[in-house]
Amino acid sequence: MEGLVKAKKKKKKGQGAEDLGGCSLICACLCLLVSNGPVPTERESPMGRSDQSPSRAQPGRANQRPNACCFCWCCCCSCSWNEEERRRRRKSQETRMETIPNCEPCPKPTMEEMRMWAQSFDKLMKNPAGRNVFREFLRTEYSEENMLFWLSCEDLKQEISKSSIEEKARIIYEDYVSILSPKEVSLDSRVREVINKKMADPTPHTFEDAQLQIYTLMHRDSYPRFLNSNIYRNLVQGSSRTSSES
Repeated sequence: MEGLVKAKKKKKKGQGAEDLGGCSLICACLCLLVSNGPVPTERESPMGRSDQSPSRAQPGRANQRPNACCFCWCCCCSCSWNEEERRRRRKSQETRMETIPNCEPCPKPTMEEMRMWAQSFDKLMKNPAGRNVFREFLRTEYSEENMLFWLSCEDLKQEISKSSIEEKARIIYEDYVSILSPKEVSLDSRVREVINKKMADPTPHTFEDAQLQIYTLMHRDSYPRFLNSNIYRNLVQGSSRTSSES
């Protein structure tokens, strides 16, 4: 009885070893399939081998170069894909004037104008193309409402009709001053109090104090980051390359 139990245990161990050996064989075959092609299913007969002349068989084997294993092939493929993806992203990040939304009608800026934007914030804000590029940068920082508010105040200053002034002042207040607006700009309590008083009888200069405060905020906070941003640097570099090529 004990001999029968030992025999069964030996048989189970033998089956486990066969299973492990079978798994190893399958893995090896998969690598060979990828690197050397399909494995022949039938063995060649001695007659078949003798039919092949050594002069024909040997050159084929000599010229055959071992292919990389499936693991190396996958790694190389992955590296090539990653490099291609990095190039595509780098190209998409290049900034050209054509990619900047033309929010204000303006001619294409010259290289000299672009460099002047870095001299002072006033020169940037006085240039329509400069305002468009700066506005695009503010959009990436989720603070585009500052430029929109400033432009709306500039537009209000050009109005002479009382009805138009009242209508535009109301829109500006609801869009940028009201605490219920999603585009509310950052104003201190003193300026808000002044605006609330002036809204009883709005004029083209109702938001003058608020406009100055937002202008100062953009100058001190956003403008230095804009000069170091990829948007501005790539734009200047692209314009420089274009001018040198022409």
